[in-house]
Amino acid sequence: MSDLRIRPMTVDDAPAAERVTAVGFHELDTRMFRRSWPEPQLRPPERAGYWVARTQHLIGTDPGGCWVAERDDELVGVVVSFEREKMWLLASYAVVPEAQGLGLGKALLAPALDYGRGSLRGMLNASSDPKALRRYHAAGFRLYPQMFLRGTPDRSRIPVVERVREGRESDLDWMDSVDRQTRGAAHGADHAVLMQQFRLVVSETSSALGYAYLDDGIALLAATDRRTAARLMWEAIASCDDVLIGHITPENSWAVDVGLEARLELHQEGYQALRHMRPPRPYLPHGALL
Repeated sequence: MSDLRIRPMTVDDAPAAERVTAVGFHELDTRMFRRSWPEPQLRPPERAGYWVARTQHLIGTDPGGCWVAERDDELVGVVVSFEREKMWLLASYAVVPEAQGLGLGKALLAPALDYGRGSLRGMLNASSDPKALRRYHAAGFRLYPQMFLRGTPDRSRIPVVERVREGRESDLDWMDSVDRQTRGAAHGADHAVLMQQFRLVVSETSSALGYAYLDDGIALLAATDRRTAARLMWEAIASCDDVLIGHITPENSWAVDVGLEARLELHQEGYQALRHMRPPRPYLPHGALL
């Protein structure tokens, strides 16, 4: 550890930090994946660009939550965290394989956790890596198993989706209100990044509200009731040929109901780690902006 330095992340670090997380996550996926799953792939260039833009945004809003580990002027570890309305969130956390086992992960996470010391709640998406899970548990997080749905939907099972329209900037105020009702904190400025990277659809009726950012499935979904959430999920399934919908806790069984009706495969992987809160519902978090 004597030749390693932990320092605040800068905007200029973001491209190198992206490669640290890409390599670190790929090594973890390769080590943990099941034989029946597709072979893990290194993050593609388009996704890498999204990661850099998102991280530069978070460095701008929360510089105290973003740190890197450096050895001989080369980045070997990254942690990106941020706070929204007294909720601390962990966006990304990785150490390159050749620097693992040195205690670097614990040392790197410490300043990020300290940044969220005054937060009332905490939230992150965790892999199934045993060391990381022990670290989160020791920091006071409770672990809730997550599921994901994937596959090619049976299009004959998709209903006509009504009361869903394209989202716009004028929807952001009530979307933040839905965030507060479901996860306990608004996304605020993060919506601008999400709108640049994903298609936004909303459902607004006299009795319920909901929105979803769509990718190859769902990048993020929040709604005031299960029916609205299911309607938005059907729109996501109808919009693509190969579907991936992740971060589903048992509390969001409505998503499992929709996915199995569409003949998607259901699998279990990873955990939602929460501190001083229960799993949000109806809610499917973004992997990094949660």
